[in-house]
Amino acid sequence: MSDFDRYTRVNKFEKRRKNTKLMSLLTIAGSFLIILLIGLWIFGPDDEPEQPNNIASSNDNTTESENQNEEENIDETGSDTGQDSTESEESSTQTEEDESNETESGSDESNENLQDPGEKEQVDPAANDDKVVEAYTKNWQPIGTEQEGTHSVVYEDGSQDRIEMEKALQYATGLSEDNIITWWLQRNGDQNVIGTVSDKAETQTYRVYISWVDNQGWQPTLVEVLSENDQKWRFE
Repeated sequence: MSDFDRYTRVNKFEKRRKNTKLMSLLTIAGSFLIILLIGLWIFGPDDEPEQPNNIASSNDNTTESENQNEEENIDETGSDTGQDSTESEESSTQTEEDESNETESGSDESNENLQDPGEKEQVDPAANDDKVVEAYTKNWQPIGTEQEGTHSVVYEDGSQDRIEMEKALQYATGLSEDNIITWWLQRNGDQNVIGTVSDKAETQTYRVYISWVDNQGWQPTLVEVLSENDQKWRFE
C-alpha cells in the first residue's frame, strides 16, 4: 500500500469522526433545549396571571368597607338629623305656646287694670226687639287707647281701632280673648258702634253698644243679652 492511499484513508476517518462528534453535540444541545422548554411550560409560574384578580378582589373589599362606613355615617347622620328636627319642632311648639300664653296674659292683665264696673243695672233695651232677654249697664270706663290725633272708626281686621273695639266688647261682656267670636260690627251714629258677639260654644250671645271718648278710647254703654244670634245668618 502506498503512502498516498494511507493518507487518504486517515483523512476520511478523521473527517468522519469529526462529523460524528459534531452531530452528537448538536443532538445533545437540541435535546437540552427541548427539555428546558418543556420544563418551563410545565413548571413555569401559574400565579402571575391571577395577580389582577387579587388586586380587583382587594379593591372590592376596600370599596365594600368604604360603602359600609358611608352607610353607617348616613345612618348616624340621619338619626341625629331626626333628633334635631324633633327637638326643633318641640322648641317651636313650646315657643308658640309661650307666645300664646303671653298674649292671653297681656289681655287679661289689660282688662284687670280696668276699674271694676260694679253691679249690673237693669235698663230697657235700646230698641223694641223680642230677641233681647236682658239689657243692663255698668259703671264701665273707657279702655284706653294707643291712637293719637283725630279719630276715625276703622272696622278692618288687625287695625288698631278694631283691636281696641274688640277689647271693649270683652270688657263689657266678661268674655275672654280666647273665648269670644265677633260676629258683626255696625255703625250706630258718629263715633258709636254696635257689636254682636258670643262665646265660642255659642251658648251666650250679646249685643254691645260702645262709644268713642277722645284720648281715652272705646267705652261700653249698654249690653243686651240675646236669645239667639241675629247676625249668624251673614255667614251661612
